[in-house]
Amino acid sequence: MKYEHCIRCTICVENCPVFRVNPEFPGPKQSGPDAQRFRSDRERAEDGWVLLCSQCKRCEMACPCGVEPAQIILNEQQRYGKEHPQTPAHLLFANNYYLSALGSLTAPIANMIASSKMGKKAFRAMGISTYIPFPKFHFRTMRREKKILNRKTRKVAFFYGCFINFYRPDIGRKIVRLLSALNVDVVLPPQWCCGLPALGNGNIALAKHFAQKNASSLSNYIDAGYDIVYTCTSCGLCLMHDYPGILKIPQGKKIAESSYDVHEYIIKLINEGYAKPVFGEVPRKIAYHIPCHLRALEIGYPAAKLMAAIPGLECEILDDACCGLSGSYGFKKENELTAIQMGNRAVSLIKKTKAENIVADCGSCRMQLSGLSGMTALDPAEILCEALDIKDQK
Repeated sequence: MKYEHCIRCTICVENCPVFRVNPEFPGPKQSGPDAQRFRSDRERAEDGWVLLCSQCKRCEMACPCGVEPAQIILNEQQRYGKEHPQTPAHLLFANNYYLSALGSLTAPIANMIASSKMGKKAFRAMGISTYIPFPKFHFRTMRREKKILNRKTRKVAFFYGCFINFYRPDIGRKIVRLLSALNVDVVLPPQWCCGLPALGNGNIALAKHFAQKNASSLSNYIDAGYDIVYTCTSCGLCLMHDYPGILKIPQGKKIAESSYDVHEYIIKLINEGYAKPVFGEVPRKIAYHIPCHLRALEIGYPAAKLMAAIPGLECEILDDACCGLSGSYGFKKENELTAIQMGNRAVSLIKKTKAENIVADCGSCRMQLSGLSGMTALDPAEILCEALDIKDQK
């Protein structure tokens, strides 16, 4: 912990979107380095307001001294979760992988229940917010996809994540065909939830369980010469930072060194002269919302660079506002007002651009921004596939 390096400059507080709208949250400085000076493992964790932190990581991006307030708070969130009874919402979202798998197997019934008045009433009774529509489960997940192998010299193992797998496998299939069109062999390795939902809901034991299973699978592919490619920025942040960090996964460093954001990987192929995509015209104006976890990855905005090469596409980058959902954070009823206020600020900035569509790398951001604005939200890969005339094959 680097809490002793904090110089109390309050820059982290100024950059915290939760602190701006929720007076009950004392901010990352007080919740993190300030409070850490007085915490003791011998005493029961009582500062429940650490759960109000959405783990957007903006405080860490702003800190000039290398202090990691969000990491300090995350550790305390785990301790608090161990020592206090968890709410039904926390338990459900920690086990989101299993619930999503069940929802996918029963997709028509699950979708009908989730969208019904009775279903929403039951969710709210469990402390789950329903102010935006739930994403629809899909029966045909990525696990049911076949391998696309053409013996290319570049080969990747695609870590597609829970959102793509259970809710938007159509985007996952497009990404597979996008990479294949760039002469890359793509395999779908055995995989489970990255562990971030469990970690974000105070269940570090379950997060480690998922991480260990993924690490064992992905390490085998890395040893066989595969690069790991992820599409969800939150999954990527978990692989890159939490596996070697708080989860202490032995293969974590190797996985972090071999993993790439899908758009970062495409730029790497272009820069090395391996791929030379020729983009067709896409006459449209888009508002590109930058997810907080993309900023936290510190890889720049690779999708924006690719979209800048598409003729006719006008792209306005918006990186000053958090969408407010932060995975399961905004779906908890106690965080509903905070999530809506943050989301509405992001939506107001988007609407000022007069864009036709919202584009965001994160499925959670797309859900929130589309739900609050009524606009269609797209993954950057959908724009790239449109420019390369790559269609989803049913």
